Amino acid sequence: MKALVYSASIPRFLLAKALGKRTPLGLLPLRLREIPEPEPPAGWEKGRVLLSGICGSDLSLLLGKSSPRLSPFFSFPAVLGHEIVAEVGGVPAAINPLLTCRERGLPLCWACAQGEEALCQNVAEGALAPGMLGYHRHLPGGWGERIVVHPARAYPLPAHVPTERGLLAEPLAVVLRGLRISSAPKHSPLLVLGAGTLGLLTVAALRLLGQGAEIHVVARHKLQAQMAQEFGAKAVHASPWEASKVVGAKTYPAVLGPPASRGGFPFVVDAAGTEASMDQALWLAQEGGTVLLLGAPALARLDLSPLWFRGLRVLGTYTYSDQDFRNAVELLREAPGLEKLVTHVFPLSDYRRALHTVLARRGIKVAFRP
Repeated sequence: MKALVYSASIPRFLLAKALGKRTPLGLLPLRLREIPEPEPPAGWEKGRVLLSGICGSDLSLLLGKSSPRLSPFFSFPAVLGHEIVAEVGGVPAAINPLLTCRERGLPLCWACAQGEEALCQNVAEGALAPGMLGYHRHLPGGWGERIVVHPARAYPLPAHVPTERGLLAEPLAVVLRGLRISSAPKHSPLLVLGAGTLGLLTVAALRLLGQGAEIHVVARHKLQAQMAQEFGAKAVHASPWEASKVVGAKTYPAVLGPPASRGGFPFVVDAAGTEASMDQALWLAQEGGTVLLLGAPALARLDLSPLWFRGLRVLGTYTYSDQDFRNAVELLREAPGLEKLVTHVFPLSDYRRALHTVLARRGIKVAFRP
């Protein structure tokens, strides 16, 4: 089968880390290859990939932004792609890519026993190599024509939910867990930094769940701003400091560097996952407020003084529980139009143009149709 395979390379990692988005796409450690179709382990099923998204964490890996300290928990070379809709048993299904205690044939750790598979202690243990679908050297992700999946990890799409909307189940599950563990306020004003896939899904989820009476969004691009308003944001701002004025925050000039501030939003979601957005989140949350990290900043230089000076609560989240994923799939029933987030779809052979579309920010969610 045809698949996009990522091969770990320290020289290419360091080159991409140095050049970032300026890295020539031909130098990335990603190649379209012909590989054998995967054979499902006993009790697993084979699936035909219908759509697979390009996620910010995929870009972080390709562009050298991932932390090397996470390397023990993934295995390469791997077929990337963890946002997957596949036909399993003749039915289109959203695929939960996690490989936790159950899939690894191990007794349930304390996290899995409590239904918090996002915190599984055994992602690098057991009969399977470390990682999850999309970051696993033996079990291919969605950037290939076929996958194998544990039947409990395939969630049939509800009737009348198109494939493009189904593709959003995985990032929506990330959002739902984040909102759940952070106890997002139902009525206080809140700020979403970043209006890519995670940011816009946060706005949509808050509205669908009846939370966030006053949602403010910082969006850098026209299409993002339009979608944020369409999905229910009260106001869209061109800059974070413009947004902070709405809630009466005061800025004070510093001796060096950006200004400091007092006041802000009780709840801030960093959905961009960059060094700049995390710094902004820490200064835009009011004293005693909460910052939810939905994006995945890794190697960053940050001024951490707001943590203690402003008494903030910062929560990070990465994946989801089985129930979060099920809730995400069910919530898709109530979200007609959400598929507008999938703005571009490419064949695997066009992977460089697909990556260029993402890096040039010409759309929102870019996907492959193998």
